[in-house]
Amino acid sequence: MARTKHKSPVGLGIIACSGNMPLEVARAAEDTGLPVHIIAIEGAASKGVEAFPHSWVQLSKIGRMLKLLRENNCQQLVIVGAMKRPDYARLRPDFGAIINLPTILNLTVGGDNSILSVIVNFFDKKGFEVVGAQDIAKDLLVGVGPMGRHRPNKKDLRDIQTGLNVVEKLGALDVGQAAVVASQYVLAVEAAEGTDLMLDRCRDLRQSGSRKVGKQSGVLVKGPKPGQERRIDLPTVGPQTVRKAAEAGLKGIALAANNVLVIDRDEVVKLADDAGIFIFGVEA
Repeated sequence: MARTKHKSPVGLGIIACSGNMPLEVARAAEDTGLPVHIIAIEGAASKGVEAFPHSWVQLSKIGRMLKLLRENNCQQLVIVGAMKRPDYARLRPDFGAIINLPTILNLTVGGDNSILSVIVNFFDKKGFEVVGAQDIAKDLLVGVGPMGRHRPNKKDLRDIQTGLNVVEKLGALDVGQAAVVASQYVLAVEAAEGTDLMLDRCRDLRQSGSRKVGKQSGVLVKGPKPGQERRIDLPTVGPQTVRKAAEAGLKGIALAANNVLVIDRDEVVKLADDAGIFIFGVEA
C-alpha cells in the first residue's frame, strides 16, 4: 500500500535579505501559530535566521527558491530586508532562473519602484500571495505622535512639513525616501546611497563648520514614495538610523505614520531618549 505523503501546514515563506526585519517577521508569525520557512539569501541574510526553519539559497537559484517554498506549503510570502543590486555577470543561474529570463532581465533596468513591481508580479503569477511585513508584524508600523520622551517644537514641525514636501517630490521621480531639513533649509536628500550615507554627509557638513547648520538642528524626514509598492521595501528605521542622526547633530526623526517600519523598537527609543532626539510619527 502506497504511503500517503502529508503536506506541511499552510505557512508563510520569508525571503530574507539583510538586517533584523526578517527575524521580527518570523517571530511575529510564529507567535500567531503561523508556520514559517525562511529562504535565506546567501551573502545577505543574517545568521539569526538559523533559529527558524530555513534554507540557504543563492540569489540566482530561482528554481530552488520556488521548489522550497512549495515543498513547505508556503502560500503567503514576505520579501524583506535590504538587498543591493547584484553583479549579474557573477551570478550562476539555475534552470528556474533561465526559464524566467525575461523577468530577470527586467530587474536590470528602471528605478526601485519598477523593480519591486516586477518581483511582486513574478511571485503572484507563480501562485503565491505576496504580503507586506507590516501585514504579519503589525507592531512594526510607526503610529502618530512621539515614540519616546522628546517632542518636536513649532520650528521642528515646520521643518518636518518641508521635509515631507521634499520626500513627496523625490518619490514622484523614484529617487529616494528621505531628506534632512534644518531651519527650512534642505541639507540633504536621499538618493541611491541610502539613508545612512546621507546622514554621514550631514555629519561632515556640520563638522566643516557650515553656517547653514547650527548646534543640534535639523530633522530627518522619511516616508514612502507616492504609489510605492507597499508589500516590499516600505521605508525602515532602526538603531543605526538613530546613531547616525545623533552623529549628524540632528534634533529629531520624523516618520510618515502607518507608512514606515521600525525594527528593534525598544532599542531605537532608548537610543533616541539618551541622545535627546525626538522620534515622531506624523500624518503625511
